[in-house]
Amino acid sequence: MTDIKVRVVDCYIYLKTDHGLIFLLLKRNKNKIYEHLWQGVAGKIEAGETASETAIRELKEETGLKPVNMFVADHVSRFYEVHGDRVNLVPVFGIEVNSDKVILSHEHVDFKWVDIEEALNTLVWNGQKEGIQIVYDMVMNNDERMRWSEISLDV
Repeated sequence: MTDIKVRVVDCYIYLKTDHGLIFLLLKRNKNKIYEHLWQGVAGKIEAGETASETAIRELKEETGLKPVNMFVADHVSRFYEVHGDRVNLVPVFGIEVNSDKVILSHEHVDFKWVDIEEALNTLVWNGQKEGIQIVYDMVMNNDERMRWSEISLDV
């Protein structure tokens, strides 16, 4: 029987600039599954971790950046993974940072800061496109849901 799992998180990292909102996209290393795929910060939830703790840890590990503000996006990505015969439900987070200085981990070979249009043209999976669009819309509209789903950074 196919399992339904919450094993990973997706995070869309954004920076507010004088020219508008820009997002960080990371290019996966060739030795990783889905090699050379562009994505936001993503990672597996470790034992004893909450999804939001995973998001903060993965942000620091993959980029060297620290969160300034963080919220739960009104979106859960989902995809079927043949390996493991499982449906994954993926919580999505919006994370604001205040620096564009990225230190890549070994998991990625490149990064770029892009506007929402370029992000939507670069990302491949519908779940990614929907997730980043919802983060963008929530931030640009100063959506009340951001306040209601804010993650405490007192970690």
